Amino acid sequence: MAWIYLLAAGLLEIGWPLGLKIAENPDSRIRGIVTAAVFMTASGALLWLAQKQIPMGTAYAVWTGIGTVGTLIFGILLYGEPKTPMRLGSASLIVIGIIGLKLAHG
Repeated sequence: MAWIYLLAAGLLEIGWPLGLKIAENPDSRIRGIVTAAVFMTASGALLWLAQKQIPMGTAYAVWTGIGTVGTLIFGILLYGEPKTPMRLGSASLIVIGIIGLKLAHG
């Protein structure tokens, strides 16, 4: 169950940078900040639950990795951010690291 919590925490981690992006627009500033705060809180709570059974370093690395790669993907899809081979290759290395940490933990 801890890995499910961690996966969910990582996916929710994507929500707060998106909320901050929404907050860049003065017309949606409050909505963006509230969105970011809700996602931060939910993500942090699930990370806390996951860390009860997964070592802190592993949990944190996986959590931030999922959030990083997910945010990069949403940035490309929603905001037209660069989709260069270097960015995508680097993101794949993060995914490989996440898989390696899961395999190392069992």
